[in-house]
Amino acid sequence: MTVVHVSTLGSDYSVTGIGYQSQGEIRKPSDYNGENNAVRVAGDESLYETVRAGVLCSTATVKCENDLWEAIGDPTEAALVTLGAKANVTRSVEGELFPLIDILPFSSEKQYMATLHHRHSGARIYIKGSVEAITQRCLAMLGPDGEHVHYDRDRILRAAEQMSLNGWRVLACAMMDREEHLHELNHEDVGGGFVFCGLVGMIDPPRLEAKNAIAECQKAGIRVKMITGDHAATASTIARELGLVGRTSDGRLVACIGSQLADMSDEEFDDVAENVAVFARVSPEQKLRLVESMQRRGHVVAMTGDGVNDAPALKAANIGVAMGQGGTDVAKDASSMILTDDNFATIVAAVEEGRTVYDNLLKFIVWTIPTNLGEGLVIVAAVAMGVELPILPVQILWINMTTAVILGLPLAFEPMAPDTMMKPPRDPKKPLISTTLVMRTLFVGALLLVASFGIFLWEMKTGHPIGQARTSATNAFVIMQMFYLFNCRTLTLSKRTGLFTNFFLWYGIGIMLVLQFAFTYAPFFHNSFHSRPVDLSSWVMVLCGGVILYVLVEIEKTIRRRYAIGTSITST
Repeated sequence: MTVVHVSTLGSDYSVTGIGYQSQGEIRKPSDYNGENNAVRVAGDESLYETVRAGVLCSTATVKCENDLWEAIGDPTEAALVTLGAKANVTRSVEGELFPLIDILPFSSEKQYMATLHHRHSGARIYIKGSVEAITQRCLAMLGPDGEHVHYDRDRILRAAEQMSLNGWRVLACAMMDREEHLHELNHEDVGGGFVFCGLVGMIDPPRLEAKNAIAECQKAGIRVKMITGDHAATASTIARELGLVGRTSDGRLVACIGSQLADMSDEEFDDVAENVAVFARVSPEQKLRLVESMQRRGHVVAMTGDGVNDAPALKAANIGVAMGQGGTDVAKDASSMILTDDNFATIVAAVEEGRTVYDNLLKFIVWTIPTNLGEGLVIVAAVAMGVELPILPVQILWINMTTAVILGLPLAFEPMAPDTMMKPPRDPKKPLISTTLVMRTLFVGALLLVASFGIFLWEMKTGHPIGQARTSATNAFVIMQMFYLFNCRTLTLSKRTGLFTNFFLWYGIGIMLVLQFAFTYAPFFHNSFHSRPVDLSSWVMVLCGGVILYVLVEIEKTIRRRYAIGTSITST
């Protein structure tokens, strides 16, 4: 947060410097000629009092550690303290002239903060806050010579509106002298009678990655809304820079302010909450109402916030996200998670990671269920036909012990698919496995049944011992699972996934082949799992079964994908 502009009755001033470091100057706009024509605040009483009000009517401090400047307290107040440092107006010096007596902290409802100070012949009150809240409490304006001049509120509002159109956050500062000595400050004491000092324009520029992050959200079907206490013009300007627009028919940005929301019926409120992208000058109750309104429309709502006033909305949201660096303890306690770097782009990265994890979990499920189904069908078919079991229970145990971990686990390391952030959000009410994937599970289970049972019967028919036939059937299950693993790397078309983008998959296949050869030829496994050596023709049949399964599943996926495209249904 950085102050870049100050507007008083005397003149408009620009402020140089970035961030919380005190290097910078206050200049008139005409000083942009490269010369060092810094303004002395003492030459303009209205400028001096504006800067002093910002410094004294705040509690934040700025410190530098290891050449890094940071704010302790509210960033807005820290920016005002930094402005004072650039003008040699510090709290330590000014506080001796006007010792602090009492404070009225800033609140979203009142939209101002006030401080009470002692002066030699009474008391002085400084106040800062939103332009609307401050200007309605003023009766005069402070001139450059310190004189009180006729109050022109419309002129101030026009100046504030113009500053807001630049994307600046605008604060108003005012002061009031009291003849009597006050010992405490109440809201009744700041109801009116102030002298307007000036406007302060500051920027909190969006991070460079924020615009790209919002664009990613919009492609992913995630609607981003800005809820802020800033002026509507300021919020709208920043929203335009970020590419954040409403969903109106003409696509233009729509901003709504809290006073408009307060006068709406529930039906009107729900419609605005659905369509408007920017909400300015909203109260904590309205933030909560916005969350509840969108939840009634069936949306899953994630709410970010950092202040005490954000806590009700954070608690009510499906996912409350508190700021880890600038957030209050109350906000953190009310939230579901804490964003440690306060960066919106991190939320988008988390969505990408979450979708990838979900997709990979689904791939594993779609891969492993047909195997278990096929194993069960083999046993059932053998019993129903009254023939020898093609696979013994101990051999089924071998398949489940090895393949689930060695072959299935590498699916968890599948990289993010290119279209991960181009798909709409998943409906949380829909089942994990869709009808399409259930049909594929039955299809693959039937293929495993036919292939393993067919290989077993062929081995028996050609005169091979039953142990060798069962070993070939077991090998068929394992090898066909390997081929089906490539089918499951994507649930649409395998050609969309690079063959060598997941080396863990190849490691798993290599380890599984070694174990399966040991299962087939090592004497230890013969005794433990009743396996027997097989000849080359058996391996040829097993490999053919794997290739056929892979090709058939790809044909099935292609047919379903074409059907989905033809009927405008997004493929899973």
